[in-house]
Amino acid sequence: MSEVENPRADATTRRRVPSWLRETAVLVVIALILSVLLQTFVGRVYLIPSESMEPTLHGCTGCTGDRIAVEKIGYRFSDPRPGDVVVFRAPTASWNVGYSSSRSTDPIVHALQDAGAWTGLVEPDENNLVKRVVATGGQTVQCCDAQGRVEVDGQPLDEQYIAMDFPFVDNALDCTTVPASGRCFGPVTVPTGNLWVMGDNRSGSADSRAHVTDEFSGTVPVGDVVGKARLIVLPPSRWGVIESPMLH
Repeated sequence: MSEVENPRADATTRRRVPSWLRETAVLVVIALILSVLLQTFVGRVYLIPSESMEPTLHGCTGCTGDRIAVEKIGYRFSDPRPGDVVVFRAPTASWNVGYSSSRSTDPIVHALQDAGAWTGLVEPDENNLVKRVVATGGQTVQCCDAQGRVEVDGQPLDEQYIAMDFPFVDNALDCTTVPASGRCFGPVTVPTGNLWVMGDNRSGSADSRAHVTDEFSGTVPVGDVVGKARLIVLPPSRWGVIESPMLH
């Protein structure tokens, strides 16, 4: 007589996955999906790696730079305006000078880093820069007036966030002297759909002024803008809102 299998006995001997472990796994998957969606469409945190936006944003080689929250939703409905601090992808090769990928040459580690970037645990593998919008499409920007101020469509800007700039002395070291002040540039008419961006640290920023010979005359296409810098979130001593004053 052959043996008859006992389904109940077989079920009790089979190894079961605890319900708490299944629930935890589901929650982790949901959290990862939400993280990817939030960082793709809503916003993410970026590290400030250089001093080009001092004193508004702190960063330097080898130090603990600010981490900023960048919001992506607003620019889906309207374009950046003068005064906004924006994060953007390098639009041309000239903006990538000195940049190198932080990804590992090991294919397995590289894949893990890419996965981490999707969830926000690792920086994205792209050259993201942060500057302030000074002029938008159709406007003409140049420097300087008799007081050394940047002008847009002939009107000087009141840029109170600037603490560091090249020396400028009217009739002694200005845009007509030899040598001219390091502040001088332009005029440049910004193409439609593009932005003229500058660092708040005017004497220490490789911004639109440094790229006027490229295909966009130093400007940045709006399509390369990742989002608007809203908050400094780390370190705690630097918590605060990133101001976007109306320039013109």
